[in-house]
Amino acid sequence: PKARFVQLGSTGIWGQGGSTVSRSGEGKKGWGWITRHSAFDRANPRAVAEDELLLLGGCVLNLAGLWGGERHPKRWVVRVAGSKEAVRGKTSLHLIHGVDVARAILAVVDVDDEKWEKHGRGQRWLVSDGVVYDWWELLVEWAEEGQEEGKVSEQARWVWELMGEMGVLGLPREKEVLGRCLSSEEFWRTWGLVPLKARVK
Repeated sequence: PKARFVQLGSTGIWGQGGSTVSRSGEGKKGWGWITRHSAFDRANPRAVAEDELLLLGGCVLNLAGLWGGERHPKRWVVRVAGSKEAVRGKTSLHLIHGVDVARAILAVVDVDDEKWEKHGRGQRWLVSDGVVYDWWELLVEWAEEGQEEGKVSEQARWVWELMGEMGVLGLPREKEVLGRCLSSEEFWRTWGLVPLKARVK
């Protein structure tokens, strides 16, 4: 039987922003929706390896932040938001649960030849749970995580301070502030799936 190769990549090849085009075709500089068709950093070592596989007829699934089980974004807070300045710089977050990654792989591999040739062979797909998370909103939601009863985390307190300093009236923040916004709508529609774990708790 003919082998079908799938490589798991990262959405990091699309960087943290840049020129993007909305569904309506209007261009925005520095923020907006990024799809699988958007320009990416072709010099990125991962992208180079992925392009080589695509040329050989493989399929690439570029995954957003993988989570599930012990790998939960709550555990990343101290590392990525350890100071008020670090929190100031936190914008959008994109995720995909391991269960949905497994479902995505099976959907791509376990299809008839016609669908593989049309949508699998030589194709790059962006895969997330379809939600654009605001790091600030998550930090506020997790204010009690690991704290004594009635206490709030430093990260949540910093978010509220920054909201006052920067004139943010509520969360989540606008897309213009969040930076890059990844769209995986085309993947789920094309392969006839809906994410099972579309919303981190």
